[in-house]
Amino acid sequence: MTDLVVAALLLAALVGAGWLLRDLRTLPLGAPRRAEATTVSVVVPARDEEATLPALLSSLSGLSVGVREIVVVDDASRDATASVAAAAGATVLPAGDPPAGWTGKAWACHVGAGATGGDLLLFLDSDTRLASDALDGLLEVHSGYGGLVSVQPFHTVVRPYEQLSAYFNVVGVLATGQFRRRPRGRSMAFGPCLVTSRADYERAGGHAAVRGEILDDVELAAAYQRAGLPVRCAVGGRSVRMRSYPGGFRQLAAGWTKNFASGASAAAPGPTLGAVAWVSAHHAVAVGALLALAGAVAGHRLSPAYGAPALWALAWVAVTWQLRSVLRRLGTFRWWTWALFPVPLLAFDLVFARSLLRTAVRRSVDWRGRDVPLNGSGSVEGGA
Repeated sequence: MTDLVVAALLLAALVGAGWLLRDLRTLPLGAPRRAEATTVSVVVPARDEEATLPALLSSLSGLSVGVREIVVVDDASRDATASVAAAAGATVLPAGDPPAGWTGKAWACHVGAGATGGDLLLFLDSDTRLASDALDGLLEVHSGYGGLVSVQPFHTVVRPYEQLSAYFNVVGVLATGQFRRRPRGRSMAFGPCLVTSRADYERAGGHAAVRGEILDDVELAAAYQRAGLPVRCAVGGRSVRMRSYPGGFRQLAAGWTKNFASGASAAAPGPTLGAVAWVSAHHAVAVGALLALAGAVAGHRLSPAYGAPALWALAWVAVTWQLRSVLRRLGTFRWWTWALFPVPLLAFDLVFARSLLRTAVRRSVDWRGRDVPLNGSGSVEGGA
């Protein structure tokens, strides 16, 4: 009886995750849109990004169609961000320190949008890279849906520690609820790549509407929804890529700490419960399988209350196969990331606990050399 109950619960969690990702759509390969592309203004908020900007700006210069302008907004960088951007041919605007009540990124995006003249705005994080035909696909989706188009870039994973981002990538996509066949409820968005018309941006209130939000992308999607505008999400595939946190594990932990606990509280209840059930199933399989293995090595049989070893072996296969299938859509994660899933799962637990502590208890997060104080709703208190 125990085996049936355990099997049913695990199956429900895996099926629920599959349902949340039924329409895990990839940015399409659009037809060339030369006339429309000339009305696009690219805005890149950048703080201490001298190492990442050259690759992004090089990819923008290689687009199959040109854009009207590329503006890099220097968010009080302490390195050579401004000179690197200027050397690559971008227009550089100094944002200065954000005013009281603004986060640095929201202020930089606000400044950049106000200084550009295109009918369409493309906001890009500095660690993104665009394929030569990526803009065609972005414009195709925007012309079909309007409002805000949001892309989660395909995660290029290079060094072993970067594999520890696996669960953050999957849970971040799961909990949005935007990849069901008919998304409903609260709209969500991914911040690294956003496309919108200037008219819709102004109608939604722009970044001024989310000036104090740590999760400015999530709240920007909510602002569009309040304005009656659609939000359409996709994953980047081969068109839009990123390499996050190349500076070591401390940078990786700091980045996910900044976002994750606040993101969990901002997501809609249904997808959040689905993501929690999915992660819980992975914990159950990891513990059950490892206990069964330890018992077999020691020559002891587990109590029937813990489930049969064969059940945990099958569950391990099912969990790893689904994780493999999803990770292949999200990044260049290696085989051992999913085959030995308890390792990245433990990293997820530790960083999430740290994020929860900083967000709910200390009410502040560190990012890019700034200590960002939070109020109870996850917004900044004062300047950031």
